[in-house]
Amino acid sequence: MFARKILLGLCLAFLSGGALADTVALAPDHPSRHIVVKGDTLWDISARFLRDPWRWPDVWNINPAIKNPHLIYPGDVIVLRMVDGKPVLEMERAAATEEDPSRLPVVKLSPQVRVSGLNGAIPAIAMDVIQPFLLRARVISSDTFDRAPYIVASEEGRLATGAGNKIYARNMADIASSRVSIFHQGRAYRNPGAKKDDILGYEAIHVADASIERMGDPATVRITDSYRETLVGDRLFPFAGEDFNRNFFPRAPGKAVNGNIIDVVDGVSKIGRYQVVVLNLGGKDGIEPGHVLAIHQSGNKVRDIVSPSSEGLVTLPEERAGLLMVFRAFERVSYALVMKSERDIRVYDMVRNP
Repeated sequence: MFARKILLGLCLAFLSGGALADTVALAPDHPSRHIVVKGDTLWDISARFLRDPWRWPDVWNINPAIKNPHLIYPGDVIVLRMVDGKPVLEMERAAATEEDPSRLPVVKLSPQVRVSGLNGAIPAIAMDVIQPFLLRARVISSDTFDRAPYIVASEEGRLATGAGNKIYARNMADIASSRVSIFHQGRAYRNPGAKKDDILGYEAIHVADASIERMGDPATVRITDSYRETLVGDRLFPFAGEDFNRNFFPRAPGKAVNGNIIDVVDGVSKIGRYQVVVLNLGGKDGIEPGHVLAIHQSGNKVRDIVSPSSEGLVTLPEERAGLLMVFRAFERVSYALVMKSERDIRVYDMVRNP
């Protein structure tokens, strides 16, 4: 019965992919084929073929050769075909070589457990841009920070410490593991126009990892890896590790969402492609990694100087400014990567379903 439910779920997934493919539009100057090269991403390849590159799962889900599009390697060839009037992207697998034996030929699969590595496969989006935020970034509530264990002093009274130094921490009773990650409380995230105390969460800056040498009050902790200076007052949480999802399947949210860009990580005033932004939307709003949202800007207000009968200001129509994809979601806030910029994007621009 369980296997039958899985098979039914897969069939429904493929059928829904076919239905969505009815609305997938091709890029005006699309090629008929593309040879994958090192540095490609799935998004970039799809942008060569599709008007909306985030729609690639809608097209590839119905292609048995690319059941997992993340298993695509340099040297493979992506071919565009039309099947019953619908675009389908197919893959011609490059042969394995001594230099890169990870590439496997396409074979007919039989029902059995298989294990395949992802070494060398091209990523969905630019991982080098978002990896620091996957590894060393969190958004935490004020209450969570206040309740967390904290550094009360450092060895020999140092004001700032790094790898190899001892620190002393209090409130460690609830820490079960011997490894911890240390965070510094960063800026507060708020909704546009919100009151000062209406906070969605605080940026938690990962400054170090450490191991507990002796429990007590205070406990003795030694810093093992340092990314920034560790200060008195920084908070300790269970080890962050590197357990994050590197695979992203872009899709629109399952329901209508409306939000805003509330911050940009680099602190610049104008935002462009491949910059990380913070949204006032999170898990409680149904936002998940992989969700794609369109960025919109309110129209400017201008004075009509042509018609003498016109009074006051005229509001110009809203304009679309770009496209972004969420790669990490917290309860009330999420991080997203700007994938397309059609004009200068700014903090407080609106985001909604594409």
